[in-house]
Amino acid sequence: MQPVRPVRPVTPERRGQPVTIRHLCEVPDALPTVARAYVTAWMPYYGPAGPGNAFEDLAGCSHKDQLPICLLAMDGDTVVGTVSLRDSSISHPDVSPWGTALLVLPERLGQGVGSQLVAALEDVAREHGFKKLYMSTDTATVLLLKRGWRQIDTAQSLRGPVAVCMCDL
Repeated sequence: MQPVRPVRPVTPERRGQPVTIRHLCEVPDALPTVARAYVTAWMPYYGPAGPGNAFEDLAGCSHKDQLPICLLAMDGDTVVGTVSLRDSSISHPDVSPWGTALLVLPERLGQGVGSQLVAALEDVAREHGFKKLYMSTDTATVLLLKRGWRQIDTAQSLRGPVAVCMCDL
């Protein structure tokens, strides 16, 4: 039996360490790396049997001035997270805009990257004149609630139930 390796604790010097937030269109070489991360994180949708194409979805988010917009959390030249701003969601087509594809690499979880991405997403939504922002998640509900979002519904995804949250900008 292999010994269990201890999980590296989040040290105070890593917690909340700022990342640089960039638009995907500013770092186009990152697209294949992020597409692979999408497939890994959301296999039921982006995997071989799923209906989604991660590369095409991301290529369509390579904008700054119109939706959809993809933001990247960068630690130097390394992408450590992503989030997108889109105009619609399958689960609630009557409200807009939506924060989608919030993803933080496993080795950077618990270090504030997700919170920095959500803050940047909120800023971009405000810059585009939006007054509300919606997001559905099965992993980041606590993060959103800590940032002042409210859970307004529950929806079903290919992976199971997701919380639908909203924030006033």
